Amino acid sequence: MDSMRINQADRRQPAFELVDLEALVPDDHRVRSIWSFVEALDLSMFYDRIKARGDAPGRPASDPRVLLALWLYATVEGIGSARALERLCAYHVIYRWICGGVGVNHSLLSAFRIDSGAFLDQLMTRTLAALIEEGLIDLDEVITDGTKVRASASLTSMRRKPRIEQIEADLTARIATLKQEIDSDPAAAERRCKNRQLAAATQRAKRVSAALGKFADRETQAARRAETHPGAAAKSVPDEPRVSLSDPDARTMRMADGAVRPCYNVQVATASGFIVAIKPTDRRNDRGLAPDVLTEVVRRCGAAPRRLLADLGAMTEQDIVGFADSHPAMQVFAPPKACVANAKPASRVRYERKLAAQPQCLKDWRVRMASEAGKVVYKRRSNTEHVHAGMKNCGFDRLPVRGMAKVRTLCLLHAVAHNMTRAIHRRRERAA
Repeated sequence: MDSMRINQADRRQPAFELVDLEALVPDDHRVRSIWSFVEALDLSMFYDRIKARGDAPGRPASDPRVLLALWLYATVEGIGSARALERLCAYHVIYRWICGGVGVNHSLLSAFRIDSGAFLDQLMTRTLAALIEEGLIDLDEVITDGTKVRASASLTSMRRKPRIEQIEADLTARIATLKQEIDSDPAAAERRCKNRQLAAATQRAKRVSAALGKFADRETQAARRAETHPGAAAKSVPDEPRVSLSDPDARTMRMADGAVRPCYNVQVATASGFIVAIKPTDRRNDRGLAPDVLTEVVRRCGAAPRRLLADLGAMTEQDIVGFADSHPAMQVFAPPKACVANAKPASRVRYERKLAAQPQCLKDWRVRMASEAGKVVYKRRSNTEHVHAGMKNCGFDRLPVRGMAKVRTLCLLHAVAHNMTRAIHRRRERAA
């Protein structure tokens, strides 16, 4: 034992370290491709907002390219929390390479992501146009489907209208009391504490007011559904609606595992494995949402697809008739609703009579779906599930933000990140 020599840890010894960030990142690491992608973008929208210019007072602003690259790489890696990203920028080599010595904090990162909604919308349109021109995206076939994503709210935050009205009344009285105490209390420390309490109560009051406003929308939707489906409305007694106080835009939905949670129903349209349209909604099902998704595809890509594939129930007969008028060259592939196998003869006769009276576009659609070629085409609808799974693996299984506007920005960020990484992969395949 006396002759044993070991190197022991000595954490008290001061030392200087020379860190070469460029040498720590391999040449073929994908973060270099992401940085090259960001360097080629026009970020004048962000640079025009910077007020630190010339001899004007104030600290220098953080480079928007660094902030955008951080969020794109973090999205690919499944990081959605601004605080987690701040910690990674301090300790992780790859994130330190992106920063290159630029200091960031969670407040700056969160504010940049929230404010980048308009830019991401334009960026997605421009990147899709470039990918179509490059030949990586083929609009011959577009698949549309919805995926439910958990909201940043819990079931315990769902409240009925009388309870929310009571909470609003209590908050109104609380805010009035705090304002009166602030005006009458001369102590600075107490006044600062009261101001913080007033700000928190005011913020909660805004969420409660937004939640109350949602009840009118829910009642309008229930009345419209009762008009379009009088039989279903007569058979069932609708439950009193509930709205979340944490995220009023979220709704309770049944997810794939059978559990009911506050969610958003995100409509995603894919082509050649790329996302060509993404739109979050508060609808519990996909019925009737196909026209809006197709409009989004045409707006971003400049043309309608030759074939549009949709899931069972997502495409209504009214939608198909509308597509026949607006896009006559487009073929719709969605399974039609068949007659029940054990239907009574009278019901079957009425079903056949209804089919005979339908427009020619619906008859052609049924013939198309009954053919072997139509079945082969429709089998490719499951390809969109790979895109959904890839997004969920990158942290899209739960939203870290609240409100439809912020959720839409996050959806666009995930879509841009997905298209960017898939384009990098496809280009490498071509080169190989």
